[in-house]
Amino acid sequence: MSRRGITLLLGTGAAVGGYYLYSAGGDPKVAQKNAEADVSRASAKVKSEVPGKEKEAEKQGQAYASQAGQKIDQAADDARARYRDAEAKGQAYANDAAKKLDESRKATGEKLMSGVDKFDETVTKGAAEAKSGISSWFGFGGKK
Repeated sequence: MSRRGITLLLGTGAAVGGYYLYSAGGDPKVAQKNAEADVSRASAKVKSEVPGKEKEAEKQGQAYASQAGQKIDQAADDARARYRDAEAKGQAYANDAAKKLDESRKATGEKLMSGVDKFDETVTKGAAEAKSGISSWFGFGGKK
């Protein structure tokens, strides 16, 4: 503490002591009893106000806890809703992809079967021409 603060504290203490000594008519024991009585009354007053403040603080704490709980519940509900939306979108994408895959599989199958049919037709035609060519060598496939 600074020197000025100490001087102020001692001066205030002396003034308070002087007040109690003056009010007691100069008797130090009576002054001490009066000072103790004043301190006791002030302490009792503070103690009587504290329980009310404690209940008030408790109610205020409960209100804050309730608000915090509501905010947490709201955040959890929002998260659940977002999850449901994302899940629905994911399911829609999966269904769309499965549909496109099935369509692509069918189109590829049709093209493949068309190619197989063309190949079969070409092979059959080529085989028929080859058969008639070989038969003509031996005189079986000639024109009549």
